[in-house]
Amino acid sequence: MIDDKRHARIKSALSLKRISLSDIARSLAVTPSTVSIVSRGFRRSRRVEQAIADALGQRPEEIWPDRYRSGSADHHKETAMPAP
Repeated sequence: MIDDKRHARIKSALSLKRISLSDIARSLAVTPSTVSIVSRGFRRSRRVEQAIADALGQRPEEIWPDRYRSGSADHHKETAMPAP
């Protein structure tokens, strides 16, 4: 889900810690646009989500509860056991 308000809150919170999305991108060896795309909700990347959460001292579930809701289709698909 695209959420520009959440993206703005993430950037603001990072700014208070003197961290930019570009700083996170450099630490992960990805482009700043990759981090922005994940932050805005266009795409998912657990690695980028975790890096943002770590920088903010939070868990990804706290920042993106809609992405980590237990029982959601995405979560279920990723954790389901293959059929025998």
